[in-house]
Amino acid sequence: MQTDAGPVAVITGSLTGGDILGAWKARWGIGRMSYIVPPGLYAIGEPDRDAPVVVTANYKMSYDLVRRGMASRSVWMLVLETYGINVWCAAGKGTFGTGELVRRIESSDLSRVVSHRHVILPIMGASGVKAVEVKKRSGFEVLFASLRIDDLPAYLDNNMQATRAMRELTFTFRERLVLTPIEIIGGMKSFPYAGLPLALLAGFSGGSFSLNRFLAVLVLYGISVLCGTVLAPLLLPQLPGRMFAVKGAITGCICSLICAAIMNSTIPVGRLDLAAMVLVMSAVSAFYAMNFTGSTPFTSPSGVRREMKRSLPVMASAGIAGIVLLVIRIVLP
Repeated sequence: MQTDAGPVAVITGSLTGGDILGAWKARWGIGRMSYIVPPGLYAIGEPDRDAPVVVTANYKMSYDLVRRGMASRSVWMLVLETYGINVWCAAGKGTFGTGELVRRIESSDLSRVVSHRHVILPIMGASGVKAVEVKKRSGFEVLFASLRIDDLPAYLDNNMQATRAMRELTFTFRERLVLTPIEIIGGMKSFPYAGLPLALLAGFSGGSFSLNRFLAVLVLYGISVLCGTVLAPLLLPQLPGRMFAVKGAITGCICSLICAAIMNSTIPVGRLDLAAMVLVMSAVSAFYAMNFTGSTPFTSPSGVRREMKRSLPVMASAGIAGIVLLVIRIVLP
């Protein structure tokens, strides 16, 4: 459509089967880092000079969710260059930030497109944007809307005033579940350089190689990855402690004991085997549970760094101790 600043692309708020398939693939890490749209200004519906301007990231899933939420509206959508990263993570990295917002306002000549001087941002981007500086540099006032895209229409209808419910943070079972596929894929990528060597090492016992032990350890490694990437996130509120690594270690430890009890009827699990299982599975689960901090809406870069500083040495020590026990097991009859 033509504006005083030139032509602006008009997009629909309806998602196609290709959009849904693309989002599913991105959830499973297929083409994830190339799942982007060009940054710039877009029109949804038939916006005029008084229509609101909503801002999002150029990660296509974020872009799709916003345009779907605005399907029945006439709004302008300003897409920032975040290099395929969602709003929350991009704000932490600085790409969904003050400088990029000001650049997009200027490059789209937004002041000639709309008569007002407001841009609406998701609250999840607040950590990367200094509203006072944006106002000073561009003349546009930043309004932080709701936490959830589903609440954005109600926010606009409420004279762009957020209610308390719109700003209450949730991280429900379903919200955690939908984030686990990409975590699983990332964890399973460690099989060739972590799971397989461990299984080969454990397969040797008393100078001979046991295929059953080799296969059992491969399965156990997979279970420990699932403990950290699925079980710990899903049980997050029920697990004790504040540190994600501790929550992961607890799930890994419990699963290792359950697995040992189940295995003992077919593959004898001695004390050294049990100790190695507990140490390694707890360490692996803790590591991947700690990775989940990047998927949550309530962690901070400083908190993650502090947890890593405390937890990584403990995980490494536990993993090394478990490997040493496996080596000792090799030379024992």
